[in-house]
Amino acid sequence: MSQLTALDAQFLHFETATNVANIAGLAVLDGDLNRADLQDLLEQRLPYVPALRRKLAQVPFGLDHPYWVQGEDLDLDYHIREIGLPPPGDDRQLAEQVSRLHARRLDRARPLWEIYLIHGLSGGRMGLYTKIHHAAVDGIGGADVLAALLDTSPQPAPPPPHAPERDEPPPGPVEMVARGLTRLALNPAHAVRFAARAVPHLDEIPVVSRIPGSRLVSGLARKLAGTGQAPELPPLPAPKTPFSGPVSQHRRFAFVSLPLEEIKQVRKAFGVTVNDVVMAVCAGALRRWLAAHGGVPRQPLVAGVPFSLREAGVEGAGNQVTIMTAPLAVHVEDPVARLHQVRHAMHRIKDRFSLAPARWLREFSESMPAALMGLASRSAFGLVGETVPPINLIVSNVPGPQFPLYVCGRRLLTHYPVSVITDVSGGVNITAFSYDGSLDIGVVTDRRMVPDAWELARHLRDALEELRNAEATLPQ
Repeated sequence: MSQLTALDAQFLHFETATNVANIAGLAVLDGDLNRADLQDLLEQRLPYVPALRRKLAQVPFGLDHPYWVQGEDLDLDYHIREIGLPPPGDDRQLAEQVSRLHARRLDRARPLWEIYLIHGLSGGRMGLYTKIHHAAVDGIGGADVLAALLDTSPQPAPPPPHAPERDEPPPGPVEMVARGLTRLALNPAHAVRFAARAVPHLDEIPVVSRIPGSRLVSGLARKLAGTGQAPELPPLPAPKTPFSGPVSQHRRFAFVSLPLEEIKQVRKAFGVTVNDVVMAVCAGALRRWLAAHGGVPRQPLVAGVPFSLREAGVEGAGNQVTIMTAPLAVHVEDPVARLHQVRHAMHRIKDRFSLAPARWLREFSESMPAALMGLASRSAFGLVGETVPPINLIVSNVPGPQFPLYVCGRRLLTHYPVSVITDVSGGVNITAFSYDGSLDIGVVTDRRMVPDAWELARHLRDALEELRNAEATLPQ
């Protein structure tokens, strides 16, 4: 039996016509892929990928979080679709098609995923767009789902020798209601525990960290608890930008690939990490974009940076993800000084996270009554987005395999993440995925706020070139 965690359910509940919780990827393949071949591959591998077999079973009266039930009537003709691009089939046309697909909500009466084969791409290539609901997987789980389609050689691997696991059926309606009422009765205790656990970490929680005195209280609580001296996090008021506030129904998507070797050369030259360079490249690109669209703020932007709790040893089903806030030094003109400011900020956050992984997002979700979560989530998103957005954008960097992969014998050339924007996170998401010597970056924006996502994508390349030029001036 598999019930959605409170955090899983949050990704369902905050959805509206404008806030959509699809996480996706755009793979570009060398050669055209036959739909029948892809269906055959999925039919072999679906039994071993639980996230693609499950659909939602709602609890009567919404008294508790839904359950996952294993679907027996999976309709691959519905889930696997085909689209053709008109000539010339360039990258902009591909991105425009993905923009439209990504903004559409998934049908909750079916397993929460879709795959689109996009034919007609120039150069003998094709696109493979895969989206799945964030309630079903987090970033790590999403990589596992993608891995179900991929092979390390042109010859598809045989199915695993072991029999696939099968989910236990969910409880019946009467037992669901009983469990929901029990959870409701225990909810005040969950709320009290969350409050007690949250006090030492108030300075990590967006919005709450801006309440006067919250940082003093959290520091005092850590001392009393004897947890040691955690690095202090600076106050981060998010400045107003053209991409702040509630998002519309429409998306823009663009992508760019940067040579991973060049990023590693910058890393080595300045004694930083690859992730520091990626964050600094994003800061440089955003500075250029802001300079052309209303001016650069006099303070850093605030980026929401997702972290996987699994990397910190947290186990369990469902989403195991949290988000930390980091300053992006767009206000610093010199690219090297900007890089070192980013490095300092990221190291402080990582040191803090290594001492006590931020679980506030998960624990906050667990403290809310399931029956009220939907209304509360949507109301909170709307209010925070309209008044005090805690962050300006989402920036994420996901390491991937550094060897070629294949789908039904076709080589995977690039894989661009296509992620989420919301009223709270703002109208820009920049997510990078390293693969086979390349850093593939997907840029998702709100069409009203950032009409030309390609402009921002171009600036990412410009920002890396700026750092490369600075590297060239270093003494040998």
